[in-house]
Amino acid sequence: MNRTLSSRPIRAGVIGVGTMGENHARVYSELPGVELTCVTDHDEDVAQRVADAYETDAVSPETVRDRCDVVTVAVPTPVHYDVVSDCLNAGVHVLVEKPIAETIEQGRALAELARDNGVVLQVGHIERFNPAVQTVSDLIEDLDVISLEAERLGPPTDREALGNVIFDLMVHDIDVVGSILGDQPDTVTAMGADGGQYATATMQYDDIVASLTASRVTQKKVRKLTVTARECLVEVDYLEQSVLIHRDSYPEYLTDDGKRRYRHESVVERPRVDNGEPLRHELEAFVEAVRTDSEPVVTAEDGIEALETVQLVDSLVGDEKQKREVEAR
Repeated sequence: MNRTLSSRPIRAGVIGVGTMGENHARVYSELPGVELTCVTDHDEDVAQRVADAYETDAVSPETVRDRCDVVTVAVPTPVHYDVVSDCLNAGVHVLVEKPIAETIEQGRALAELARDNGVVLQVGHIERFNPAVQTVSDLIEDLDVISLEAERLGPPTDREALGNVIFDLMVHDIDVVGSILGDQPDTVTAMGADGGQYATATMQYDDIVASLTASRVTQKKVRKLTVTARECLVEVDYLEQSVLIHRDSYPEYLTDDGKRRYRHESVVERPRVDNGEPLRHELEAFVEAVRTDSEPVVTAEDGIEALETVQLVDSLVGDEKQKREVEAR
Protein backbone atom coordinates (compact mmCIF):
# COMPACT_ATOMS: atom_id res chain seq x y z
CA MET A 1 0.00 0.00 0.00
CA ASN A 2 1.30 3.44 -0.93
CA ARG A 3 0.75 5.09 2.47
CA THR A 4 1.33 8.64 1.25
CA LEU A 5 -1.19 8.40 -1.58
CA SER A 6 -3.70 6.43 0.51
CA SER A 7 -4.01 9.28 3.01
CA ARG A 8 -4.80 12.15 0.64
CA PRO A 9 -6.48 12.80 -2.72
CA ILE A 10 -4.62 11.66 -5.81
CA ARG A 11 -3.52 14.71 -7.81
CA ALA A 12 -4.33 14.05 -11.48
CA GLY A 13 -3.47 15.86 -14.68
CA VAL A 14 -4.02 15.42 -18.41
CA ILE A 15 -1.46 16.11 -21.10
CA GLY A 16 -3.31 16.62 -24.38
CA VAL A 17 -6.96 17.62 -24.03
CA GLY A 18 -8.42 16.85 -27.41
CA THR A 19 -11.63 14.82 -27.50
CA MET A 20 -10.27 11.84 -25.57
CA GLY A 21 -8.10 13.87 -23.23
CA GLU A 22 -11.02 16.10 -22.29
CA ASN A 23 -13.04 13.02 -21.37
CA HIS A 24 -10.21 11.94 -19.07
CA ALA A 25 -10.28 15.37 -17.45
CA ARG A 26 -14.04 15.08 -16.95
CA VAL A 27 -13.82 11.66 -15.31
CA TYR A 28 -10.89 12.61 -13.07
CA SER A 29 -12.93 15.59 -11.87
CA GLU A 30 -15.75 13.21 -10.91
CA LEU A 31 -13.79 10.43 -9.19
CA PRO A 32 -13.90 10.34 -5.39
CA GLY A 33 -10.49 10.64 -3.82
CA VAL A 34 -9.05 12.28 -6.94
CA GLU A 35 -8.35 15.97 -7.58
CA LEU A 36 -8.05 17.19 -11.16
CA THR A 37 -5.09 19.46 -10.54
CA CYS A 38 -4.27 20.79 -14.02
CA VAL A 39 -4.31 20.17 -17.77
CA THR A 40 -2.09 21.13 -20.67
CA ASP A 41 -2.24 21.12 -24.46
CA HIS A 42 -0.13 22.46 -27.33
CA ASP A 43 -3.15 24.67 -28.13
CA GLU A 44 -3.32 27.01 -25.14
CA ASP A 45 -6.86 28.14 -25.96
CA VAL A 46 -8.09 24.53 -25.91
CA ALA A 47 -6.29 23.90 -22.62
CA GLN A 48 -7.86 26.98 -21.05
CA ARG A 49 -11.36 26.04 -22.26
CA VAL A 50 -11.07 22.56 -20.74
CA ALA A 51 -9.55 23.94 -17.56
CA ASP A 52 -12.44 26.40 -17.18
CA ALA A 53 -15.02 23.66 -17.85
CA TYR A 54 -13.66 21.46 -15.04
CA GLU A 55 -12.52 24.18 -12.64
CA THR A 56 -8.82 23.51 -12.81
CA ASP A 57 -5.67 25.18 -14.16
CA ALA A 58 -4.19 25.27 -17.65
CA VAL A 59 -0.42 25.04 -17.24
CA SER A 60 2.76 23.95 -19.01
CA PRO A 61 3.72 20.25 -19.34
CA GLU A 62 6.56 20.83 -16.87
CA THR A 63 4.09 22.16 -14.29
CA VAL A 64 1.82 19.15 -14.79
CA ARG A 65 4.73 16.85 -13.93
CA ASP A 66 5.59 18.93 -10.86
CA ARG A 67 2.04 19.11 -9.50
CA CYS A 68 0.60 15.68 -10.24
CA ASP A 69 0.84 12.14 -8.89
CA VAL A 70 -0.81 10.65 -11.99
CA VAL A 71 -1.29 11.84 -15.54
CA THR A 72 -3.10 10.73 -18.64
CA VAL A 73 -1.06 11.21 -21.79
CA ALA A 74 -3.42 11.72 -24.74
CA VAL A 75 -1.12 13.31 -27.31
CA PRO A 76 -0.43 12.11 -30.88
CA THR A 77 1.39 8.76 -31.02
CA PRO A 78 4.64 10.12 -32.54
CA VAL A 79 5.31 12.09 -29.33
CA HIS A 80 4.18 9.41 -26.85
CA TYR A 81 7.74 8.35 -26.07
CA ASP A 82 9.07 11.81 -25.25
CA VAL A 83 6.08 12.89 -23.17
CA VAL A 84 5.68 9.61 -21.28
CA SER A 85 9.40 9.21 -20.58
CA ASP A 86 9.57 12.74 -19.14
CA CYS A 87 6.69 11.89 -16.78
CA LEU A 88 8.15 8.53 -15.72
CA ASN A 89 11.56 10.08 -15.03
CA ALA A 90 9.80 12.67 -12.86
CA GLY A 91 8.27 9.86 -10.78
CA VAL A 92 4.76 10.42 -12.12
CA HIS A 93 2.41 7.47 -12.75
CA VAL A 94 1.14 7.39 -16.34
CA LEU A 95 -1.86 6.15 -18.26
CA VAL A 96 -0.92 6.51 -21.92
CA GLU A 97 -3.54 6.22 -24.63
CA LYS A 98 -3.07 3.37 -27.10
CA PRO A 99 -0.83 2.51 -28.78
CA ILE A 100 1.84 2.61 -26.09
CA ALA A 101 4.37 4.19 -28.48
CA GLU A 102 5.26 4.56 -32.12
CA THR A 103 7.68 1.62 -32.14
CA ILE A 104 8.23 -1.62 -30.22
CA GLU A 105 11.65 -0.41 -29.10
CA GLN A 106 10.13 2.75 -27.62
CA GLY A 107 7.46 0.71 -25.86
CA ARG A 108 10.07 -1.56 -24.27
CA ALA A 109 12.12 1.45 -23.21
CA LEU A 110 9.06 2.98 -21.51
CA ALA A 111 8.32 -0.28 -19.70
CA GLU A 112 11.90 -0.33 -18.40
CA LEU A 113 11.71 3.32 -17.32
CA ALA A 114 8.54 2.63 -15.35
CA ARG A 115 10.22 -0.29 -13.56
CA ASP A 116 13.39 1.70 -12.84
CA ASN A 117 11.41 4.61 -11.39
CA GLY A 118 8.95 2.43 -9.46
CA VAL A 119 5.85 3.94 -11.05
CA VAL A 120 2.74 2.54 -12.72
CA LEU A 121 2.51 2.61 -16.50
CA GLN A 122 -0.93 1.61 -17.80
CA VAL A 123 -1.92 1.53 -21.48
CA GLY A 124 -5.34 2.89 -22.46
CA HIS A 125 -6.93 -0.14 -24.10
CA ILE A 126 -10.34 0.99 -22.95
CA GLU A 127 -12.43 -1.91 -24.27
CA ARG A 128 -10.90 -4.13 -21.58
CA PHE A 129 -13.06 -2.12 -19.19
CA ASN A 130 -16.29 -2.44 -21.16
CA PRO A 131 -18.62 -4.36 -18.81
CA ALA A 132 -19.75 -6.61 -21.67
CA VAL A 133 -16.15 -7.62 -22.41
CA GLN A 134 -15.53 -8.31 -18.75
CA THR A 135 -18.64 -10.51 -18.66
CA VAL A 136 -17.63 -12.57 -21.70
CA SER A 137 -14.07 -12.90 -20.38
CA ASP A 138 -15.50 -14.66 -17.34
CA LEU A 139 -17.80 -16.85 -19.46
CA ILE A 140 -15.14 -17.97 -21.88
CA GLU A 141 -13.11 -19.77 -19.23
CA ASP A 142 -15.72 -22.55 -19.22
CA LEU A 143 -16.16 -22.80 -23.00
CA ASP A 144 -14.49 -24.88 -25.70
CA VAL A 145 -13.85 -21.96 -28.06
CA ILE A 146 -13.56 -22.52 -31.81
CA SER A 147 -13.45 -18.98 -33.17
CA LEU A 148 -13.88 -15.28 -32.44
CA GLU A 149 -15.11 -12.65 -34.86
CA ALA A 150 -14.79 -8.92 -34.17
CA GLU A 151 -16.34 -6.08 -36.16
CA ARG A 152 -15.46 -2.43 -35.55
CA LEU A 153 -17.18 -0.53 -38.34
CA GLY A 154 -18.49 2.95 -38.92
CA PRO A 155 -19.01 5.80 -41.37
CA PRO A 156 -16.15 8.20 -42.10
CA THR A 157 -15.75 11.45 -40.21
CA ASP A 158 -13.39 14.33 -40.87
CA ARG A 159 -11.56 13.73 -37.59
CA GLU A 160 -11.06 10.01 -38.08
CA ALA A 161 -10.21 10.10 -41.77
CA LEU A 162 -6.64 11.17 -40.99
CA GLY A 163 -5.80 8.07 -38.93
CA ASN A 164 -4.82 4.51 -39.69
CA VAL A 165 -7.80 2.18 -39.36
CA ILE A 166 -5.62 -0.66 -38.04
CA PHE A 167 -3.80 1.43 -35.43
CA ASP A 168 -6.90 3.45 -34.46
CA LEU A 169 -9.70 0.85 -34.58
CA MET A 170 -8.53 -2.73 -35.03
CA VAL A 171 -6.02 -2.31 -32.20
CA HIS A 172 -8.92 -2.46 -29.71
CA ASP A 173 -10.03 -5.90 -30.89
CA ILE A 174 -6.48 -7.19 -31.20
CA ASP A 175 -6.02 -6.36 -27.52
CA VAL A 176 -9.40 -7.78 -26.46
CA VAL A 177 -8.91 -11.06 -28.32
CA GLY A 178 -5.36 -11.39 -27.03
CA SER A 179 -6.48 -10.78 -23.45
CA ILE A 180 -9.38 -13.24 -23.69
CA LEU A 181 -7.19 -16.00 -25.14
CA GLY A 182 -4.18 -15.06 -23.04
CA ASP A 183 -1.80 -15.32 -25.95
CA GLN A 184 -0.41 -13.79 -29.13
CA PRO A 185 -1.33 -15.23 -32.54
CA ASP A 186 0.80 -17.96 -34.10
CA THR A 187 0.02 -16.83 -37.66
CA VAL A 188 -1.57 -13.72 -39.18
CA THR A 189 -2.97 -12.93 -42.62
CA ALA A 190 -4.48 -9.58 -43.59
CA MET A 191 -5.91 -7.59 -46.48
CA GLY A 192 -7.13 -4.05 -46.97
CA ALA A 193 -9.28 -1.97 -49.30
CA ASP A 194 -10.28 1.60 -50.07
CA GLY A 195 -6.88 3.12 -49.41
CA GLY A 196 -6.50 1.37 -46.08
CA GLN A 197 -9.83 2.55 -44.66
CA TYR A 198 -11.11 -1.04 -44.60
CA ALA A 199 -9.02 -3.92 -43.28
CA THR A 200 -9.50 -7.54 -42.31
CA ALA A 201 -7.16 -9.85 -40.43
CA THR A 202 -7.31 -13.56 -39.67
CA MET A 203 -5.28 -14.84 -36.75
CA GLN A 204 -4.56 -18.38 -35.59
CA TYR A 205 -4.15 -19.09 -31.88
CA ASP A 206 -3.32 -22.81 -31.62
CA ASP A 207 -6.61 -24.33 -32.77
CA ILE A 208 -8.68 -21.13 -32.39
CA VAL A 209 -9.29 -18.72 -35.30
CA ALA A 210 -9.96 -15.01 -34.82
CA SER A 211 -11.32 -12.85 -37.65
CA LEU A 212 -11.16 -9.08 -37.23
CA THR A 213 -12.62 -6.36 -39.43
CA ALA A 214 -12.14 -2.61 -39.06
CA SER A 215 -13.75 -0.04 -41.34
CA ARG A 216 -14.34 3.67 -41.73
CA VAL A 217 -16.40 3.26 -44.88
CA THR A 218 -19.36 1.30 -43.48
CA GLN A 219 -22.56 3.34 -43.25
CA LYS A 220 -23.52 1.96 -39.85
CA LYS A 221 -21.66 2.02 -36.56
CA VAL A 222 -20.98 -1.52 -35.38
CA ARG A 223 -18.93 -2.67 -32.41
CA LYS A 224 -19.42 -6.41 -31.93
CA LEU A 225 -17.62 -9.56 -30.86
CA THR A 226 -18.94 -13.05 -31.59
CA VAL A 227 -17.56 -16.14 -29.90
CA THR A 228 -18.30 -19.54 -31.42
CA ALA A 229 -17.89 -22.40 -28.95
CA ARG A 230 -18.96 -26.02 -29.06
CA GLU A 231 -21.47 -25.34 -26.30
CA CYS A 232 -22.98 -22.08 -27.56
CA LEU A 233 -22.68 -18.88 -29.57
CA VAL A 234 -21.93 -15.71 -27.59
CA GLU A 235 -22.70 -12.26 -29.03
CA VAL A 236 -21.19 -9.16 -27.45
CA ASP A 237 -22.36 -5.66 -28.36
CA TYR A 238 -19.85 -3.07 -27.14
CA LEU A 239 -22.21 -0.15 -27.76
CA GLU A 240 -25.22 -1.69 -26.01
CA GLN A 241 -22.98 -3.31 -23.39
CA SER A 242 -24.97 -6.50 -23.82
CA VAL A 243 -24.19 -10.22 -23.99
CA LEU A 244 -26.41 -12.89 -25.56
CA ILE A 245 -25.75 -16.62 -25.30
CA HIS A 246 -27.43 -18.79 -27.94
CA ARG A 247 -27.87 -22.49 -27.22
CA ASP A 248 -29.62 -25.11 -29.30
CA SER A 249 -32.27 -27.21 -27.60
CA TYR A 250 -32.70 -30.85 -28.52
CA PRO A 251 -35.10 -31.49 -31.42
CA GLU A 252 -38.50 -32.86 -30.47
CA TYR A 253 -41.15 -34.79 -32.34
CA LEU A 254 -44.58 -34.00 -30.97
CA THR A 255 -47.92 -35.66 -31.60
CA ASP A 256 -51.04 -33.56 -32.12
CA ASP A 257 -54.32 -35.29 -33.09
CA GLY A 258 -52.40 -38.20 -34.50
CA LYS A 259 -50.04 -36.00 -36.52
CA ARG A 260 -46.34 -35.75 -35.90
CA ARG A 261 -44.75 -32.32 -35.70
CA TYR A 262 -41.09 -31.36 -35.50
CA ARG A 263 -39.85 -28.62 -33.17
CA HIS A 264 -36.32 -27.35 -32.71
CA GLU A 265 -36.03 -24.21 -30.63
CA SER A 266 -33.06 -22.09 -29.71
CA VAL A 267 -32.54 -20.91 -26.17
CA VAL A 268 -31.21 -17.39 -25.64
CA GLU A 269 -29.67 -16.44 -22.31
CA ARG A 270 -29.00 -12.87 -21.23
CA PRO A 271 -26.39 -12.82 -18.47
CA ARG A 272 -26.37 -9.79 -16.23
CA VAL A 273 -23.97 -7.06 -17.30
CA ASP A 274 -23.17 -4.33 -14.77
CA ASN A 275 -23.31 -1.44 -17.21
CA GLY A 276 -21.16 1.63 -16.74
CA GLU A 277 -18.81 4.00 -18.53
CA PRO A 278 -15.68 2.08 -19.60
CA LEU A 279 -13.49 5.17 -19.20
CA ARG A 280 -14.57 5.59 -15.59
CA HIS A 281 -13.80 1.91 -14.91
CA GLU A 282 -10.42 2.35 -16.60
CA LEU A 283 -9.41 5.38 -14.54
CA GLU A 284 -10.70 3.83 -11.32
CA ALA A 285 -8.51 0.79 -11.99
CA PHE A 286 -5.52 3.02 -12.77
CA VAL A 287 -5.91 5.03 -9.58
CA GLU A 288 -6.34 1.83 -7.55
CA ALA A 289 -3.12 0.38 -9.02
CA VAL A 290 -1.32 3.58 -8.03
CA ARG A 291 -2.77 3.63 -4.50
CA THR A 292 -1.95 -0.02 -3.84
CA ASP A 293 1.34 -0.05 -5.76
CA SER A 294 0.08 -3.01 -7.81
CA GLU A 295 0.24 -4.13 -11.43
CA PRO A 296 -2.26 -2.33 -13.67
CA VAL A 297 -4.97 -4.23 -15.52
CA VAL A 298 -3.39 -3.34 -18.87
CA THR A 299 0.37 -3.44 -18.48
CA ALA A 300 3.08 -1.96 -20.67
CA GLU A 301 3.81 -5.52 -21.82
CA ASP A 302 0.17 -5.88 -22.92
CA GLY A 303 0.50 -2.67 -24.90
CA ILE A 304 3.71 -3.86 -26.53
CA GLU A 305 2.15 -7.19 -27.56
CA ALA A 306 -0.85 -5.41 -29.10
CA LEU A 307 1.48 -3.03 -30.95
CA GLU A 308 3.52 -5.95 -32.33
CA THR A 309 0.40 -7.53 -33.82
CA VAL A 310 -0.92 -4.20 -35.11
CA GLN A 311 2.35 -3.47 -36.89
CA LEU A 312 2.34 -6.95 -38.43
CA VAL A 313 -1.23 -6.55 -39.71
CA ASP A 314 -0.40 -3.09 -41.08
CA SER A 315 2.66 -4.41 -42.90
CA LEU A 316 0.68 -7.29 -44.42
CA VAL A 317 -2.04 -4.92 -45.64
CA GLY A 318 0.66 -2.70 -47.16
CA ASP A 319 2.34 -5.68 -48.84
CA GLU A 320 -0.99 -6.84 -50.26
CA LYS A 321 -1.66 -3.37 -51.68
CA GLN A 322 1.77 -3.31 -53.35
CA LYS A 323 1.17 -6.81 -54.74
CA ARG A 324 -2.14 -5.77 -56.30
CA GLU A 325 -0.56 -2.65 -57.81
CA VAL A 326 2.19 -4.75 -59.42
CA GLU A 327 -0.32 -7.28 -60.79
CA ALA A 328 -2.40 -4.47 -62.27
CA ARG A 329 0.51 -3.13 -64.33
